Amino acid sequence: MCSSLDEVYVATCDKEIFDYMESIGGRAVMTADTHERATDRTAEAVAKIEEVTGEAIDLVVMVQGDEPMVVPEMLEQAIRPMLADPTLQILNIIARIPDRELFESPNTVKLVLGVGGNILYLSRSPIPSDAKYKGEIPMLKQLGIILFRRDFLFEYNSMPQTPYEVIESCDMLRVVENGIRLQTVLTDVDTWSVDTPEDLALVVDKMGTDPLVKMYVK
Repeated sequence: MCSSLDEVYVATCDKEIFDYMESIGGRAVMTADTHERATDRTAEAVAKIEEVTGEAIDLVVMVQGDEPMVVPEMLEQAIRPMLADPTLQILNIIARIPDRELFESPNTVKLVLGVGGNILYLSRSPIPSDAKYKGEIPMLKQLGIILFRRDFLFEYNSMPQTPYEVIESCDMLRVVENGIRLQTVLTDVDTWSVDTPEDLALVVDKMGTDPLVKMYVK
């Protein structure tokens, strides 16, 4: 449904998912079951796709499987700056955190931005701290939707893990710690990632009234 993308593939190490995708006419790529990061799996899938098609991929939009509430407009919004600025190697879609509970949850990756909209730091702890500030603070979260230039995806995966990436269990800190610009696009779309059984129940309920579901569920 996103007109800026040429193809959509599901990268998985699960034969059940692979078989299901093929049964509905979708495209799937089997990958190793040893990957620790989604970016590793994505890079393997890109290499296999290029080998089969014989065509080089320019831009990779990685949508992690725990982000089922994605809408085409979010992707279009993020693709535009990548197309407009050829020096931009990577971009994250981010969103506002609606409540304190999510802000304090370790399942939510929080972030702080610089003046130009680049990510300064990410953490599973609440940042910025309001311990000494009584006003309203920006509460922002990273979504599992990351855009890569094809060559930078492979370059990223060749970099060793960095100290804060390991401490925070957040792979995008590898970009920040290497001094690479990590640009963002803020979406106003209400999104809910699935990290817990409670999240799953919430998303299943919301998808019951999702107008996009009617476009692809027969």
